[in-house]
Order: sequence, then structure tokens, then C-alpha cells
Amino acid sequence: MERKDRERFHSNLLLSLGTAAIFAMAMFAVEAKAQTRGEGLPHLESPVEPLGPGVTESRVFAELAAHNEQRRSALHDYSALRTYQVVDLKGKVHAEEVGRMEFLAPDKKTFTVDSESGSGLVRHMALNPLIKSEIETAAGKEHHDSAISADNYSLDLLGEQQVGPYRCFVAEVLPKRKDKYLFEGKLWIDVDDYSVVRIEGHPAKKLSFWIERADFVRQYQKIEGFWLPQKDQTLVQVRLYGKKILTIDHQDYVVNAGQTKQARAIIPETDIALTSSH
Repeated sequence: MERKDRERFHSNLLLSLGTAAIFAMAMFAVEAKAQTRGEGLPHLESPVEPLGPGVTESRVFAELAAHNEQRRSALHDYSALRTYQVVDLKGKVHAEEVGRMEFLAPDKKTFTVDSESGSGLVRHMALNPLIKSEIETAAGKEHHDSAISADNYSLDLLGEQQVGPYRCFVAEVLPKRKDKYLFEGKLWIDVDDYSVVRIEGHPAKKLSFWIERADFVRQYQKIEGFWLPQKDQTLVQVRLYGKKILTIDHQDYVVNAGQTKQARAIIPETDIALTSSH
């Protein structure tokens, strides 16, 4: 391969990783061990059990929307330590960026870099656009209707399943249109909080010529009554190059620190469980 061809190929590869990363962020902005076709992604082993009485698709969507509105109004601010990595299937880290993401309601996010390592080109072409896209999406500069709602999806309820300590409804999720910001896969919703505990799947539409497949898994954790992202993993299969995994770890949350103690005390803990990334 000639030098110019190698440079062009390398550029296309990094742009593909960046595209997949931004898709992952768009999916994670919706409200998310599971079975998945992607090697290197986690699996859920607990059995699926029958649904309780009265659980229907329309009820799940209605409860999800109502609880989400309550949760959004309850969240004033948060900050979290983020670790972004691009790794191969053997665990070798090709690039890493660590920093603190801060959110202030209703739409402001800022990211402060603490450390960087690995390929500067991968960080510039894949990780930095991912972080920038999240900030711009929060501010409304980019709008993609990717909400988990009856307008965008239909649900095939499969039963109930244990996800760690959480009892969840589990459903197959089918998008109602071919859109790269929607996904096809599975969804787990807490039976008590009606919050998304886990999502996994792949884009409803092919992302680019270079990306043959992108599979993702997002797991949530409950922090001070709020559901917040815990770990994101996206397996990207790039044409002629192979597979890479983009991971985002979310740690050391500080929630509603900007509110007064009196204001925080007004919000019942049972009513706050965030299922969006902001």
C-alpha cells in the first residue's frame, strides 16, 4: 500500500471510530449479563421469568414518560469522573482520556481534561469529537429524536429478569424507522422506578461504508436515588481493519451539590431516578 493510500485509510478508520463514538453518545443520551453478538461485551446469565399481571407496552411507555419527567425536574447538577478508552479485543489501550464532566440544569455541560495518553490522532479524531458532541447535544445545538418512546419504538415484552440487584422488565426493542440515531436490541426497565437499567443493541441504520457493525451496551447505577450511567461499551467492526472497543467509565459522582440542603430534602428519594445522560 502506497504512503498516501495508507494515510487515507488511517484517516477513514479514525473518522469511522469517531462516527461510531458519536452514535454511541446519541444512543446514550436517550434515557441504558445481556446477550449480544459483539465479542468482548458483557453477557447476562440470569433467567427470564414471566411478567407480572397488567404489564403492557402502552403502560410501560406511559410510566416511563411520567417518571422521566419527574426525574428530570429533580436533577439540578452533577459531576463525574469519566475515563474514555479505545482498546482492542486483547485489552491493549490505544488511546485514553480522563477528565471530569459537569452538568448544570437545564442544558450546560463542561469537560475538564485531567490526563491523556496513547495515540494523539485517535484522541483527536475519535474521543474529542465524542466529548464535543455530548456537550453540544446537551446545549441543544444538535437535536436527534432518539427518545425511548412510542413515537420511535415498539416493545416486545419478554418477561422479567434480574440485572445485578435490580428486578427489571426486559423487552425486545424495534425502531419504527431506519435512523442511525435509533437502535435495535434489548431494554431493561426497573419494575419499581420505571427507569432504564440497561440497554444494548446496534444502530437501526448502517453508520458508514467503513463501519460494518457497531454493538453497544450501557449499564446504569443508582446514586443517591438517581439512575446514572455506570459503563458504556461499543464494539466497532471496521472494514479492512478489524474490531475495536470504545469504553466510557463513569465514577465518583457528586449529585445536586449546587442545591441547598433544604431544597434537596424536599425531593422524595423514591421519585428521583435519572435515566437520561443529563
